[in-house]
Amino acid sequence: MKIPLLTKKKKSGQYLVALDIGTEYAKALIGQVRDNTDSAGKTYQVVEVIGVGRQRQRLTDMAGGAVTDIAGVVENCDAALRRAEEMAEVVAKDAVLGIAGELVKGGTTSVSYRRARPDVKIDQAEMMDIIGRIQKQAYEEVRKQLMWETGKKELEVKLVNAAVVDVHIDGYRVTNPVGFQGKDVTIQIFNAFAPMVHLGALQTVAADLDLNLVNIAAEPFAVAKSVGADDSTEFSAIFIDIGGGTSDIAVVNNGGVEGTQMFAIGGRSFTKRIASTLGVTFDSAEKLKLDHSAGKLDEKKEKEVSEALKNDAETWISGVELALGEFDTLEHLPNRILLCGGGSALPEIKAALTHENWYKGLPFTRKPTVDFVKPKEVNRVIDSTGELTSPQDITPMGLANLGLDIVGSDSVGENILQRLSRTLSV
Repeated sequence: MKIPLLTKKKKSGQYLVALDIGTEYAKALIGQVRDNTDSAGKTYQVVEVIGVGRQRQRLTDMAGGAVTDIAGVVENCDAALRRAEEMAEVVAKDAVLGIAGELVKGGTTSVSYRRARPDVKIDQAEMMDIIGRIQKQAYEEVRKQLMWETGKKELEVKLVNAAVVDVHIDGYRVTNPVGFQGKDVTIQIFNAFAPMVHLGALQTVAADLDLNLVNIAAEPFAVAKSVGADDSTEFSAIFIDIGGGTSDIAVVNNGGVEGTQMFAIGGRSFTKRIASTLGVTFDSAEKLKLDHSAGKLDEKKEKEVSEALKNDAETWISGVELALGEFDTLEHLPNRILLCGGGSALPEIKAALTHENWYKGLPFTRKPTVDFVKPKEVNRVIDSTGELTSPQDITPMGLANLGLDIVGSDSVGENILQRLSRTLSV
């Protein structure tokens, strides 16, 4: 259990912890919620990051994005949090944790219905009823899918994140249906679910760290909602977050998250390949991988490492192709791919996405462009530490952005409809 630093006190104001428990690193951010003013004089809330901490995980602590050793993960998260606290000079309690892994499932469910009394205005009770029906339908579908994938006859899952993607009333798109009249209503809602065993492990980690867990968020959802979606209904992109154990994909179409997919190939897989091919230890292989990503190897070693990773890069791009093939309800996939996560720095990743013809069997209208998400592009998160500079920092920043909706002013007491209404594409 975490022992708070006696020299640090919780200062006045609203603070937030974003904890990204990755397969390779535990990353902690401490931010202060404050008001900010844009160039037009409009005031809005942001999270100003004032503390950053990272701690390397052991090989046995995590597997495929899921916790396998709670005590080990607690120890690593505690170390990351302490570093963030030292920098921030404050102890924060309200925390948002990220969850990832192959068994985290996210997708969009659409329901259309005809109202018996089209002249009556839609109220919250009616919306809650239809939202409940959609989520019950999505829950049963995900539960069946996970039982089939795992071979377990009974598997408990729980809703992690939800967001309204689209609402049409009599063919007219609205941003918030409450108060409107009409006969035919179509609602699309994105839901992300995760097995209770994984959620329970994260809840235990938070409790042992003496944190007030305000939200557990599906990491690809957090990343997708943190970049671009607040700006325009025209924003569409495919986000690929390459972590230590998994590659997490989220598709955003016209400002709304359409769905998420994950597969178990990440940075650690590439490290193991270097270790086995070159006959070196895992730690030496990890250093070679990082130096290769940074362009620091000599020509001979560079060629050896690149050759070792060639087949795994081909396997990885096949995983991307299969994952995107699951979005078969979309007429077209976005032509923009945005990369983040520590594994995205490998040159073989971008090369596979740009040089191969993997995309031709998918509904792209043209060859997709590939770029990296930059920390400054994350909505409503301001870095005052100068520490958040790389693609691996995007996920914890995305968690901080998502947490702002919960710990910000007048957010904690909101019901699910109000939270969903604020995530409508506008």
